[in-house]
Amino acid sequence: MPLHVSRRVRAAVYALEHLVLGIGTAVLALTSAIWTIVALIPAPQLALPAVRLAADRERARLSRMGPEIAGPDPLPQGRWAWVRDPAIRRELAWTGIHATAGFVLGLMGLTLPLWALQDLTWPVYFWLFEPGEGGPGIAYWSMDGPLQVFYVFLLGLFWVLMVIFFGPLLAWAQAWPGRRLLTRTDTDPSVRIAHLTATRAAALDAHAMELRRIERSLHDGTQNRLVAVNMLLGAARRALTRDPAAAEAALDRAQEAAEQALAELRTVVRGILPPVLADRGLPGALAGLTTNSAVPTKLDVSPDVRAPASVEATAYYVVAEALTNVTKHSGASNASVAVWRDRDRLFLRVGDDGHGGADETRGSGLTGIRRRIEAHDGRLTLTSPFGGPTTMLVELPCGS
Repeated sequence: MPLHVSRRVRAAVYALEHLVLGIGTAVLALTSAIWTIVALIPAPQLALPAVRLAADRERARLSRMGPEIAGPDPLPQGRWAWVRDPAIRRELAWTGIHATAGFVLGLMGLTLPLWALQDLTWPVYFWLFEPGEGGPGIAYWSMDGPLQVFYVFLLGLFWVLMVIFFGPLLAWAQAWPGRRLLTRTDTDPSVRIAHLTATRAAALDAHAMELRRIERSLHDGTQNRLVAVNMLLGAARRALTRDPAAAEAALDRAQEAAEQALAELRTVVRGILPPVLADRGLPGALAGLTTNSAVPTKLDVSPDVRAPASVEATAYYVVAEALTNVTKHSGASNASVAVWRDRDRLFLRVGDDGHGGADETRGSGLTGIRRRIEAHDGRLTLTSPFGGPTTMLVELPCGS
């Protein structure tokens, strides 16, 4: 089976799993919605825990599908305190949407493979029925001979294609209200301080890892080369008078080792801050990345886009890592990179037409990208439904 076909099949199976789990949370949401209608006004202290329970189950389901969704603060005390709590209002809105649209989408996702199984296996058991009774499906089939049985089989293949191509879209549509309404949007200073503390800690960890990487590169590579150069020069000096041929060979090896040491030093320097940023600016550096990308990539960036050096370095590495992910994991035939600045914000958008399903928990480099961005108090928004496309939007503060 071709790689892109197997990926689509896996994405469809994964989507079906979450659609079925979505039916479970939709039933729970429907139950809590009915209970809320009955008890919210006379006894909100009894109704709201049911809504919170359903919402927490949905947060857990969505967290298994993608980025984790943190829960809100505990339910407020007081009979009418919930009216002033935006998190509860969003949970109530999600309950109504998921109990109806989410339930219908889940049933659609479950019904399609059942129809496919029923119609594909019809040639095996059609003989158990009288011809006048008709065949399976959403329409009446008059079974008068093998040709009609074959038509039902073809319809089963059509349902299979529907599952493969539209199952991931149904899963994304079912999850979208939860992603939109159940994600925490607190502006509490304590939450903001906790977030900044976490991002700064991650930035320090990343900085320490980078220092260790540079130290290993210098110690294991460049230092060994320079020691070899020193030893070869000593051997050449000792052999200069008694064996000129051996001295010349030692000098050749010393020159080769010195050239390798210089090349490794250049690699280390580029890893700290790419010289291309200083020479050509961010637009020129990104042009070099997109030109050398294995996947054809369209670049849209204004020639005069500038930002502080640290922000440009982060933008460069984010695009480089994103294009590496596109090449390794996406199966895309085309990609795009757009960069623009809006007042004190630098925006990056990297997209591809691959199979989607990008997940930060699977070691695809997205966690490192997020840490680099959050170290600048930036924001990363990843949209990657199964079946594609994938879009990564990055916002980086860059001063006035």
